[in-house]
Amino acid sequence: MALPSGVLGPVERWAFCRLAIHEKLTRIPKQLLRQVGWNKAIELVKVVRREGESFDSATWLHQAKEMPKEGFKNEVQRHFTGKETEPWEIIYLKLYKSQIPVVEKALETAALMLGTDRSRGYCLEMICADFLAGANLGENQP
Repeated sequence: MALPSGVLGPVERWAFCRLAIHEKLTRIPKQLLRQVGWNKAIELVKVVRREGESFDSATWLHQAKEMPKEGFKNEVQRHFTGKETEPWEIIYLKLYKSQIPVVEKALETAALMLGTDRSRGYCLEMICADFLAGANLGENQP
């Protein structure tokens, strides 16, 4: 069952995730799933959907129990892409409503220049790098 994105609130999303866990992880005892936690179980569902009958539940369950949540999510991502993912962090910025169009336009422009497959975080990093490259902090004039 695919999770409809963008149309569900947090409660509905939680319910769909729980349903997917119980539908896809039938070979794993519920007690073990409770020990792992539902965030990691959702990651296990992603692997089960991809691997189907060849899913190695013992290995994946062991990793889920031993690793912290973010580490396990990174492991699942690495399994799918074959690439190591860099640790990440969510940052929050307070923007005034008048600033949002400028920021959005800058991110859209950067995405067009860098390729639309780039994340907004990468686009922001490149905007900041470009700004820093032009900044002369050593001089008295800005």
